[in-house]
Amino acid sequence: MNNKNRQSIRLQHYDYSQCGLYFITICTHKKLCLFGEINKDKMFANNAGFMIASCWMDLSKRFNNIQLHEYLVMPNHFHGIIEIFNQDKGLGAMIGAFKSITTNKYIKAVKEHKWLAFDYKLWQRNYYEHIIRNEQSHQTISEYIKYNPAKWSDDKYYNP
Repeated sequence: MNNKNRQSIRLQHYDYSQCGLYFITICTHKKLCLFGEINKDKMFANNAGFMIASCWMDLSKRFNNIQLHEYLVMPNHFHGIIEIFNQDKGLGAMIGAFKSITTNKYIKAVKEHKWLAFDYKLWQRNYYEHIIRNEQSHQTISEYIKYNPAKWSDDKYYNP
């Protein structure tokens, strides 16, 4: 596969190691529902979903220049707000580590605990990010994350 012509979805000339808040969304490959289910507007994580949440929370142990804010594991994607305090490591390195760690743990659990296997890879190649520029935006995004399960059937990542 030739990747030379892929367009970056990142903001051109922006340094993603800058201090600030970032809203990220990471989808499973082919939007497979691997992390739990929505029932009566609530997310019920399975063991894989709990593992994803645990790995997210452990990210602040690996990168001491961040604080993790609101997050939510959904059946086929993950939302989180991450705050970078200094330019030690950038957002891409953090998300790359998260995706790698979770993929390795998931593969191990497929072999040892018969978790549902994924097709080729656990996560989509990229991730979505939004730079949170003010407190109002932070509040709006936090509410979006909190109420995302209630809007699951309307979600653009919905895959019944």
